[in-house]
Amino acid sequence: METDLALSEQLPPLTVHEATVEADRCLYCYDAPCTHACPTHIDIPKFIKKIATRNLRGSAQTIYAANLLGATCARVCPVQELCEGACVLGSEHKPIAIGRLQRYAMDSAKASGVTPRARGVAAGIARKIAVVGAGPAGLSCAGELALRGHDVTVFEKRELPGGLSTYGIIALREPVDVAIDEARMIEGLGVKIRTGVEFGRDVTLERARGEFDTIVLSVGLGATPALGIEGEEAIVDGLAYIEMSKTDAASLRVGRNVVVIGAGNTAIDCATIAKRLRADRVTMVYRRTVSEMTCYEHEYLFALSEGIEFRFLAQPVGVVMKDGEVAGLECLRVELGKPDATGRPAPVVVAESEFVIEADQIVKAVGQVKPNQEKTGLAAAMGLKTEKGYIAVSADFETSVAGVYAIGDCVRARGAASTVMAVQDGKVAARAIEAKLSAVAAEVK
Repeated sequence: METDLALSEQLPPLTVHEATVEADRCLYCYDAPCTHACPTHIDIPKFIKKIATRNLRGSAQTIYAANLLGATCARVCPVQELCEGACVLGSEHKPIAIGRLQRYAMDSAKASGVTPRARGVAAGIARKIAVVGAGPAGLSCAGELALRGHDVTVFEKRELPGGLSTYGIIALREPVDVAIDEARMIEGLGVKIRTGVEFGRDVTLERARGEFDTIVLSVGLGATPALGIEGEEAIVDGLAYIEMSKTDAASLRVGRNVVVIGAGNTAIDCATIAKRLRADRVTMVYRRTVSEMTCYEHEYLFALSEGIEFRFLAQPVGVVMKDGEVAGLECLRVELGKPDATGRPAPVVVAESEFVIEADQIVKAVGQVKPNQEKTGLAAAMGLKTEKGYIAVSADFETSVAGVYAIGDCVRARGAASTVMAVQDGKVAARAIEAKLSAVAAEVK
């Protein structure tokens, strides 16, 4: 798919010389902090050492052993908060560019056709497994199970596989082609990915239970929640804004004076798109202060470097229309009060403090609705217990119904949701499924 040049990958790939020089800087720490900081526990010193010795095939296999979606994670992981943030060189020197080195190894693997090695499966326990959702968690789980010899089918209701990697992450960080290529690699392991098929409608629960031995749900989250303000129908959905910038940038309408409501990483992405696609002014509106923003600090600093403005302590209350067109966002000034359920200071509206921020386009990026599974009725239809709107699972990701597992954002009742955590969920669930199938097979014997 074509991407506007303004939204092409932010960092160029490393050259052979650059990668070798950077790899040679690594101290190859014993019990390395960077590996502990990686949610998928990639042996980072090992894969970097192999780059230094020009063994790129071995480097890729080291990454694949821990993370089948290494190409995606190399681009979208918040490395500043994870592996690079833990690098021992970071305290007094510049940390190793782990993310860019991982991308270098994964790009080399793609170019040379290097794929993950089979994990192996105990004789007689290969089973048919359905994975619902072709996002990072689902693809990770499906790939791991296929490498163990199982017959895996992934059902994806969208036209393309990849989930948020394809549709919801700005191309500046991950182009569509990278996510699609990675999904095709998973297919090459023997996984069948059926797109345009909605589980529970096109494939009934009764059919799935009769055809598959195990079902794994990786259904993500829902749509952006409503703000409940007057004129909201004129506001653009942030996820749709990002999706169109990746799949049909030429048709994306970008205002000259854009206001983005929200302060998370998705909001930063929306503001960046507007700025890079030639908006004259982009303002992010948030009802708390910079200290409570949910985006990563490096993303906030990046937004500032792009020339994006911020209006803090502002509560949107309505859209100002003029001649049928958006003319501004009406807000109230707020002050911070006592902590609310999130643990952050609650915004308290200041009476008679109305003001208007001029805008000809308003984008809403205030997070996704948590109970996607309740919205679709999938959890209820399958008789699954939920927790705070998420599917409840055990430490092995098994739901309250035996043989049904759930992974990824739809179970993230605790902790941060991220691509790399979703990948780890898929890996852990695959191991748990394998162990359970092995135990059942042993009992039968």
